[in-house]
Amino acid sequence: MNFKALVIGLAAVSVSAAVLAKPTAYQIDPTHTATVFTWNHFGFSTPSANFSDIQGTINVDNAKPEASSVNVTIPLSSLNTNVKALDDHLKAADFFDAAKYPNITFKSTKVQALGQNKYKITGNLTVKDVTKPVVLDAVLNKQGEHPMTKAQSIGFNATTSFDRSAFGVGAYVPNVGDKITVNITTEASVSSSK
Repeated sequence: MNFKALVIGLAAVSVSAAVLAKPTAYQIDPTHTATVFTWNHFGFSTPSANFSDIQGTINVDNAKPEASSVNVTIPLSSLNTNVKALDDHLKAADFFDAAKYPNITFKSTKVQALGQNKYKITGNLTVKDVTKPVVLDAVLNKQGEHPMTKAQSIGFNATTSFDRSAFGVGAYVPNVGDKITVNITTEASVSSSK
């Protein structure tokens, strides 16, 4: 290899490294994102419900994971238990009061890389008019070009749990369980408009 070729090769490697190190904003794909939560019902069963049409941004800094962030909005209008009467009740004033507080939001305040594609994401969860910290245990599933859209994409699974009464959604506690367990799966991609 001559000197000129070596210089060109080193320059290409430097550019590739810079691209990989550049922080990237991924827009959440609501069609491939779901948030499912479960609770205890009088000790007899563990019902579940899900939210859809989730919007938000995952900012990823591969070179400095602690500089990454998550910002998500969940519309309460998307709540689904597969039982319409229960959906209506959960959206009513004694639970989420969706008419007054139409969205749940999560904004990260700290991201910790734990190794082996595992992360601990601390952030502020706002339900109704109450904001409290929660911690997501997240796993990076995949990062790279999506085979269908060809867009740079990323996918995570995450779990968390918290007491719903802490957010002013404490109707029927303790007969209907206070602790809510949440399972999240999401895909996000770099917008083609950028």
